[in-house]
Amino acid sequence: MPPKRRTTGTATAAKSNQSTLAFHGASNKVTKAGARTHNAKSLLNDTPQKATEPAVAEIATTKEVEVEPTTVEEPTTADAAIIDEAEKAIAPSSPEDDEARRITKAKIEKYWKAKEAERKAPRVHQGTLSTHEKILREFDMSSQYGPCTGIARLKRWKRAHRLGLAPPIEVLAVLLKEQESSDKLSSQRSQVDEILSSRNMVVEAEA
Repeated sequence: MPPKRRTTGTATAAKSNQSTLAFHGASNKVTKAGARTHNAKSLLNDTPQKATEPAVAEIATTKEVEVEPTTVEEPTTADAAIIDEAEKAIAPSSPEDDEARRITKAKIEKYWKAKEAERKAPRVHQGTLSTHEKILREFDMSSQYGPCTGIARLKRWKRAHRLGLAPPIEVLAVLLKEQESSDKLSSQRSQVDEILSSRNMVVEAEA
């Protein structure tokens, strides 16, 4: 028979210090996951949300915003030059200026109807424009009177008349009537200049 193993005092002490697992008692009670989630939600709903009250109060209160008064933009150097050119072009009254001032509104309308009769198709894209604006845009696109960019319409008409190009007197009548309005720049600035300036503004904004 094999001899019996003898246990020492050290082994007995180590065995007594070792922790054991217990599967009984109230602290080791197993519960379902759904019950724990339900209890957690009920605890969250019962707790007062004091932290959100200041945020709600801050949203509810309205703050007074100071509105700055709108300022009228001054014309740029190029726009001021166009206005100055137009004023200088009619500073000394000429015989053609006096003739243009005697032209009635009915004659201007008759002139434009004759121009429209020459076309094969109507100007659909100009349906909302006035007769004066249509006449001025037609004058801008008439290349026989010289370039229309960087020059006032009145000065361009005077230059064409001085060179013997026979620009329509009705165009001068419209320009003189528009020159008397408050918005002198829009009447003296060609449509090509308007398109080029708006394109430059878009390029600067994208840059």
